[in-house]
Amino acid sequence: MNTTLNALTILLVDDHALVRMGFRLLLEGAGAAKVIEVHRGEAVLEAYECAQPDVVVMDISMPGMGGIAALQRLRSHHPAARVLMLSTFHDAITPVRALKAGALGYLCKRCPPEQLITAVQQVMLNQRYLDPELAQSVALAHLTGDTDLADLLTDKELMVFLQLAQGRSVNEVAQDFHLSPSTVGTHLYHIKQKLHVQNAAEMTIVALRNGFIEA
Repeated sequence: MNTTLNALTILLVDDHALVRMGFRLLLEGAGAAKVIEVHRGEAVLEAYECAQPDVVVMDISMPGMGGIAALQRLRSHHPAARVLMLSTFHDAITPVRALKAGALGYLCKRCPPEQLITAVQQVMLNQRYLDPELAQSVALAHLTGDTDLADLLTDKELMVFLQLAQGRSVNEVAQDFHLSPSTVGTHLYHIKQKLHVQNAAEMTIVALRNGFIEA
């Protein structure tokens, strides 16, 4: 058996059962002794306190309490918790938020399998890990102050904003985030008020100018 992960106990947090199964098999194949699965952010603190895992691997986008909120709650009770955040988002702002909230690492879900193992290893050693494809854009966001605009939005508003700015519809975003269209509409209203935009086209312009998405 591969013992790359040195018999670690890992808490895996993701709302999709198939995704959790794939990650669990990958982590166990790399030597993890135990992988505890949790499907919602609200259960993270209790699961952590019961299992005392070496590393937490958590998705950012989940219904109810999202990954960032769950991370903040966990770190407020257990400042030494070592957390690797996963996301489908490929922008510079989301990883900055995750790292500010206390994550040690951030990785896009489209990464090669071996990259997840490397990230877990580094986080286990209390070392930062950032998806190599995002490292430059995250550094530029810090240097240019592009994160300031995103600080105006809540985590859920930012996720909705990023999707709508890329041309997705309210109904599509609602389905992806397990929200009602009216809830997404409420987020959209607040986004427009905070960013002083009128429609999706203007949101796209704002997102492009601030480096949230690529042309």
